[in-house]
Amino acid sequence: MGSLGQAGRYLGQSLRLMVGMPDYDTYLNHMERTHPDKEPMSYEAFFRERLEARYGGGAGKCC
Repeated sequence: MGSLGQAGRYLGQSLRLMVGMPDYDTYLNHMERTHPDKEPMSYEAFFRERLEARYGGGAGKCC
């Protein structure tokens, strides 16, 4: 991949992180590289887990 393609990929990832959109492809690559013996979460489970990590699940919690 050329440097322009790589820059575009990093820009896209940065923008997703800025708006809080989890990057499932990055997660899958991480799981494949570092935890090949474990089955990765489905997209739905990953997204739900990321929302929980970002916003928490405590009732009555404000800001």
